[in-house]
Amino acid sequence: MDLLLVTCAAYAEGEPGHGALDVALAERGISARWVLWDDPTVEWAGSLVAIRSAWDYETRREEFLAWARSVPRLLNGVDVFVWNTDKVYLTQLADAGLPVVPTISVDGEEDLPAAIAVVWDENPSGAVVKPRVGAGGRGVTIFDGTDGGPVELDESGLGLGPWVVQPLVSSVRTEGEYSVFVLAGEPRSMVRKVPVGDEIRVHEEYGGSTAPVTRTAEAGDLARRTVRAAEAMIGARLDYARVDLLRLADGALAVSELEVTEPGLYLEELPENGPAFAAMVAAVLQEG
Repeated sequence: MDLLLVTCAAYAEGEPGHGALDVALAERGISARWVLWDDPTVEWAGSLVAIRSAWDYETRREEFLAWARSVPRLLNGVDVFVWNTDKVYLTQLADAGLPVVPTISVDGEEDLPAAIAVVWDENPSGAVVKPRVGAGGRGVTIFDGTDGGPVELDESGLGLGPWVVQPLVSSVRTEGEYSVFVLAGEPRSMVRKVPVGDEIRVHEEYGGSTAPVTRTAEAGDLARRTVRAAEAMIGARLDYARVDLLRLADGALAVSELEVTEPGLYLEELPENGPAFAAMVAAVLQEG
């Protein structure tokens, strides 16, 4: 059994903590190696392919999707990636009846002020603008009524569109953001991610911290429902997913992201995600 784990040049050896996954795959007799998605020497035919840390796709989306279309056997699959690499999918999940952080999609810069005003009127904490194609918190801009703010996170950092506009969910600075890992349709584990200071980005490169927490019934149920709704919407099975959740002012959790293209498994914090992912891969390989 052969598996190609797809990464990018910045993480050529594998995603952080990949040893836990490497060992788990080996213990199941699965021959796996890490490869770059844009390496022209890789032979994709004959192997199962799992995108793990291709964290440079946002500036090369069309090239990335063209590559995905060329791969014969790909977990989740290119239709999923086309849908998931544009954050407009959040509006579609909301239309399907799921609790989602309110999201307005904006195509042109001329429409941004009106969208920000709508969000601002409903949420005095402020508005957040994100590129519709983006990863790692890059290009996030906050409009909170002040000229200053964290570096690259105020009005001066606004990047290229199109965008989504969302309310600034104040609980991200206190309770943080939860991530539920869903493998083969079932929630497996959960982490809590907390930003530092006035940041809203929970990523470690911006000072955020991540810790494993006990998965709650509320979070697990919402993660499961989100994955099932996405599967019905796309018409494809989601072999793996990470559902990010924030707590809104009414006290309920809402989906902030559904990561089904290249979600990090947080293997350094949750090494048990390695065996769980390996079990999912083994089941897919047994299907033939």
